Amino acid sequence: MIARVVRSGFVESLHHGTAVALAADGDVVASAGSPATPVFPRSTNKPLQAVAMLRAGLPLEGALLALASASHSGERFHLDGARRILEAAGLTEAALHNPPDLPYGEQERADWLRAGRRPERLAHNCSGKHAAMLATCAENGWPTATYLEPGHPLQQLIAETVADLTGEPIAARGVDGCGAPVFAVSVLGVAAAFARIATADPASPEGRVASAIRLHPEWLAGTGRDVTALIRGVPGIIAKDGAEAVYAAALPDGRAAAVKVADGGQRARPVVLAALLRRLGVGAAVVDEQATVPVLGGGVPVGIIEAVGI
Repeated sequence: MIARVVRSGFVESLHHGTAVALAADGDVVASAGSPATPVFPRSTNKPLQAVAMLRAGLPLEGALLALASASHSGERFHLDGARRILEAAGLTEAALHNPPDLPYGEQERADWLRAGRRPERLAHNCSGKHAAMLATCAENGWPTATYLEPGHPLQQLIAETVADLTGEPIAARGVDGCGAPVFAVSVLGVAAAFARIATADPASPEGRVASAIRLHPEWLAGTGRDVTALIRGVPGIIAKDGAEAVYAAALPDGRAAAVKVADGGQRARPVVLAALLRRLGVGAAVVDEQATVPVLGGGVPVGIIEAVGI
């Protein structure tokens, strides 16, 4: 068990999962579950995928590089940014192979539906990553029509990069929600990969991704997102959330943490990561704010969601 829901003093629900916190030297400071057991990190893999694309010559920096690592909310600047990546590569939205979707952000989705708009490929939260994948293909003369196939040079390079950064072989391969390949590695490996990115030379592909995330967290996620607040509130941290309640973060000195909530419950994700960061000695107002989530009854707080066993 890594989190629980307490309502009016009564334990109402439990979340099980896997979590790990690493010291700057890589030693395990805290853990729960089985950190060496492979999981699909889902979108938490995106910074690793962005590193692979930079290694292949992707000509992105700053906000657009953060967007290449993003699960964006679908705000206007996100969609405009994805278009800019495509246009610079001589491509259009028609080249995207991610499925059409509504914006991920609640307000953005409501506004989209109110305007009578239908799902679009550009509105999908992974469109920045897909635009960057296509731009990488264009830069290398690789086929764009098949960029999501496992045997494509881009996907082979991404797999090699994931294995390199995590320091472990890929345990399983699947298809992510956006249609791109997803690679199973352990939570321990994910934390180690984030540590490598966070501590890298600023001129390296890893360091460029870290800088983009630190400087442009709204492009990585969106306005009002918890991961955006965490990056803004903890100097030098990088972080990335993912589907099915995966989350990882790392500091410039190499301290790192990662979590996978077994039932995919997103409500426990920021709470557990905050507990791991506290174990690593991170003191920041945003960590304290995210360490517990209020449980409401009649519109007022009557309990909390809190991490346990970490």
